[in-house]
Amino acid sequence: MKLFQYLFIALLLMGCETKIATKNTSSEDLKNWAFPYFEKVDSLNPILSPTSDLKFLDPITNNTVNWEERNVLNPTAIVKDNKVYLLYRAQDSLGTSRIGLAISEDGLHFDKMPEPIFYPDTDAMKIYEWNYKKDSTAQTNSEDCYFCYFDGVEDPRIVESDTGEYFMTYTSYDGKTARLSIASSKDLATWVKHGLVLKDEKYKDLWSKAGAIVSELQGNKMVAKKIDGKYWMYFGDTNIFMAYSEDLINWEVAENSESKKMISVLHPRMGYFDSRLVEPGPYALITDDGILLIYNGSNAENFNDTSLPKFTYAAGQALFDKNAPFKLIDRTDKHFIHPDKDYEKVGEVNEVCFVEGLVYFNNQWFLYYGTADSKIAVAVYKD
Repeated sequence: MKLFQYLFIALLLMGCETKIATKNTSSEDLKNWAFPYFEKVDSLNPILSPTSDLKFLDPITNNTVNWEERNVLNPTAIVKDNKVYLLYRAQDSLGTSRIGLAISEDGLHFDKMPEPIFYPDTDAMKIYEWNYKKDSTAQTNSEDCYFCYFDGVEDPRIVESDTGEYFMTYTSYDGKTARLSIASSKDLATWVKHGLVLKDEKYKDLWSKAGAIVSELQGNKMVAKKIDGKYWMYFGDTNIFMAYSEDLINWEVAENSESKKMISVLHPRMGYFDSRLVEPGPYALITDDGILLIYNGSNAENFNDTSLPKFTYAAGQALFDKNAPFKLIDRTDKHFIHPDKDYEKVGEVNEVCFVEGLVYFNNQWFLYYGTADSKIAVAVYKD
């Protein structure tokens, strides 16, 4: 009789756990150090969509372009003057990416600025940000090679310094190689490009992306934080690697001193949602438990998570030692967000929820993400 009583109680408890986990779109293996869920704001999503109404005089071609008519995607965000500033990647018809700015009073409804705030220009970074195939003649696009002229500045991630300056990592893409780069601004309008993060000859032509700087929440600001005298950054879109800096501008890759190879601190796992690749999401957040890294994972073609379509992008969470940021403590076994809406499942790239922006605002966490590489959505967690 007691056995049946225990089973009955266990079933009741399981039922309670299931109800709790329904807020989390995917995961039932909740960790006490992780965000337990982010709830998609279905009544508003997607919150940003492309438009052909916004025009910009391109400084390289001197042509007026509809700079976000193709796609908007992969945003970062920061709180400034009690507003949310969303910096997002936007593509024109040929696939050139520039970074636009949208501002919100409530974190949900955004007003776009009419022109991009960051873009390829006739500067020292043009060689890395402008497609190597392009010349001064007009280009045409075709579906046989829809990505032939893709280039530009992509996928920003932003934090503040302790002096109030903004530092943004982004991807410079010349149509052939993606290179992780960094820029700074005092006002989010005027930017200084500081060049490649991986500047050494050994790494400067290495495919590199997605720089997530270790930071801590100070009020509603996310401020880069030194650990043992250095700033740290997670980066990469195969495995996740690390770099460190003394000034947020000049970075060194963390190498194994014996092999002289970059150290991998997080890697794909066969049979899981992240079986194909792992890539940092927003900044890495210092918490009481350690350094929490929200990351994007892609599902492999085989030996994968069979509950998801192949190549699906979904997001998980990892915890690193806050005194030794290269030391992995724990990671979630399941994704906490994945494509289950039409606008997340069908677009420029199908089956994508790509998380990249996170702010603490009005006592809530707002997570901003790209959907199918075409639009932008938001999910919220209130602790």
